[in-house]
Formats: sequence, structure tokens, C-alpha cells
Amino acid sequence: MAQVLEFKLPDLGEGLTEAEIVRWLVQVGDVVAVDQPVVEVETAKAMVEVPCPYGGVVTARFGEEGAELPVGAPLLTVAVGEPAAHTEPQGSGNVLVGYGTSETPARRRRVRPTPAAASPAGRPDGTASFARTALNGTARARVGALHTEGPVPVISPLVRRLAREGGVDLRQLAGSGPDGLILRADVEDALRTRAALGSRTAEAPASTTHRPAEARPAAATASDTRDAGIRIPLKGVRGAVADKLSRSRREIPDATCWVDADATELMRARAAMNASGGPKIALLALFARICTAALARFPELNSYVDAEAREVVQLDQVHLGFAAQTERGLVVPVVRDAHARDAESLTAEFARLTEAARAGKLTPGELTGGTFTLNNYGVFGVDGSTPIINHPEAAMLGVGRIVPKPWVHDGELAVRQVVQLSLTFDHRVCDGGTAGGFLRYVADCVEQPAVLLRTL
Repeated sequence: MAQVLEFKLPDLGEGLTEAEIVRWLVQVGDVVAVDQPVVEVETAKAMVEVPCPYGGVVTARFGEEGAELPVGAPLLTVAVGEPAAHTEPQGSGNVLVGYGTSETPARRRRVRPTPAAASPAGRPDGTASFARTALNGTARARVGALHTEGPVPVISPLVRRLAREGGVDLRQLAGSGPDGLILRADVEDALRTRAALGSRTAEAPASTTHRPAEARPAAATASDTRDAGIRIPLKGVRGAVADKLSRSRREIPDATCWVDADATELMRARAAMNASGGPKIALLALFARICTAALARFPELNSYVDAEAREVVQLDQVHLGFAAQTERGLVVPVVRDAHARDAESLTAEFARLTEAARAGKLTPGELTGGTFTLNNYGVFGVDGSTPIINHPEAAMLGVGRIVPKPWVHDGELAVRQVVQLSLTFDHRVCDGGTAGGFLRYVADCVEQPAVLLRTL
């Protein structure tokens, strides 16, 4: 007799507690192999495929595409073959997102589920519709009781902060998650409901006030204009970016300094390196080498502030983040141990991470743990920027476009390849002298690459 096993959304790691279903990779009735990816989900940090640790026939799926599920919520059920006597079916154990065996997944084939498999564990097929009702991002059913005593179960500190900032009493909410767990959507629904009630309350006196008839359409038109726009949910990667940038702006007293530099010699050095017949060296890799050399001289900028301990923590290793624009928004992949890599290794790693970012295949580990960020906004055709620091880092180097400009070289006016460099830094970790020294050293290496060679 087949046994039906339930596979739940696994612990995603890196503090992630929920994920949005982007695309189902299997249908009810499909045969799946052990560790075959069954669903593609988007977390606040990456889009990843979830492998199922069981092999068998898919008998039910929980949640439609676009639904947001908390960790521990059911994903699907699988009917496995008859187990041996006195034994239980065992999965692979590989239940973390992005992990599985090296075996090639079996080709899917469609089979007709048996009546027993169609109602797993004695439950009717309505469990899938319940999941859609309870967990759909647009129409969530309120389940569970109000929490009148003890701590209120909330899915993440972010949700608790959202409620606090919006003035929502969590004890008045019935969470739609498992066992009454309060999700972000529950708080957002409460905020929307309160806003709608407030709007109607504010408009009520206007209906009883005697105003000139011609004044009333203007108010209605203004209200219609506000409501006519397109609403785009701040969730997934976009929501995570919004939260992180908002936190950075609230907590970090940043300042920016900038300088123009003559990059002619750096461009010539790169051309000579690429003409040697070896692997091509990316310009970003050269700036990364300059960054790591500068951070070795000015370690104050490779740090973060421990606000609770009121300490500046200087780090020994440089994990270099770089801004990458994708169809899903801006992400910041991290090159591990950038200080220990040469230009060729940096070029290869930049290419690998950029390709993974554009394909939406970066893992949470590849998007976290940065200690300093390099932002090449010159690719957008702009000269300068004052970016927001990637919290909790202490600084970010910006590189503008490199363009021919008039420049005084060797006492004469000439056309040179000029770039604007900017450094945005946390004023708590250092003063302007340190920041200026760092930026001046970077500019010197750009203008005279031999300066960098003397420090290696």
C-alpha cells in the first residue's frame, strides 16, 4: 500500500522565514525522483528551486503561484511505494533550498493518481483549496484565535516592526499562518483596512457640508486620481532592498567625497594585459584590486558598527559586494576573499555571479556577508552618484563612466580618459581625513597603476 508523505517548505537559512511561489515545476499526478526540484520560490534574497526529498507520485500541491508561504507550511504530498516491513520511507534528507544529490532527476511522466492518493492522510482534496484560501497573497482567510496572553507569534522581526510603525496592535489580529502565526500580509491587510475606513470617515463630513455644487467634483476627481495609479507590491527582492535601504538611511550617518581622476594609463595597462593572449581582464576587476589594496591601507573602511556594544568592528577579510542590475531589480552579489584574488580570478568570479544574478539563481549565501561594496554606475552612462551604503557595511566606492575630457597633463592641455570616483562612508567609523586618504590613494592607482604594483 502506498504511503503519502507531506513535504513542507524547508528552513531557508540566512534568517529567511517565508517565500513566494514563483512557478510550480510539477503537476498533481507527476512522478518525481528523490531530490528532483518541484517548485521555484523567491525569497527576500534570491530565487531558488526547492528539491523534494521523496520519490513517488505527487498527490497534492499547496498554494498557487504568487502565494506567500511561511517556513514549515505544506508544499506538496507524495505517494511513495510500499515500504519494507517495520520500516518507514526515508527521504534523502536534503531539504534545504538549493541542495540535493548529484543524481540527474528522472523525466516527468503523467500517471493517474489512485483514489487513496487523491485524498492524502484521509483528507479530501479540499486541502489544496484551503491552502489557496488561507495563503493567497490577495485574499487570505483569517484563521486562529486572538492572542490575549503571552507573546504574540509573529513570523519575523520585520513584521513586528511593520506593525509597530503602522500602529497595529498584534493582539487584535488573527494570524493566517500555521497555528495562528501572524504573517506580513496580515499586518498589511490590517493597515489597508484601517486606511480605507479612515478615508471613508474623512469623506463623510463633506457629504453633509453645504458647499457650492461646483466644488464637489474637484474633490472627487482628486480622490479618483490617487486611486487610479498602479500598485506594485514591495515584496521579494524589491521588498528586501527597500527594507535594507530604509534601515541604512535611518541608522548610518553617511557622507560622500569625490574626485576626478585621469584613467588613461589604467586603460592602457588593461589593453596591454588583454593583448598578451591570456584571459581578458575586466575593468571592474582592476578597480576591485585597487579597492582591496586601499582597504589594506585604510582598514577602518572595511568594518561595521556594532550599535549595541557601541564598537567599530574592523574585519580581516574583504568580501567585496558589487551592484548588478537585473530584470528583478538591483542585487549585490558578494565576491568572497577578494583580497586574496588576482585580476584574472576576480574577472571570472564577477562573470559567474553576474550571470547567476541575471538568471535569478544566486543563493542566499552569495548575496550576504559583504564587507565593502564597489558600485560601477558608469555603465548607466552617468558620471557621479551619492549612493546609500549597503547596511551594515561602512563604505561604498562609486565609479562613474570613463569619457574623453580636457585635462592638464604634463603642463599642457590634452584630451584624456577621465573618471569620477566617489566614496560614501559611515562617519562613525572614520573622519574625513581617512576617507579622503582612501579616495586619494584609489585615484593615484587609477592615474598611475605602478603605484598599485609597489604595494603588492
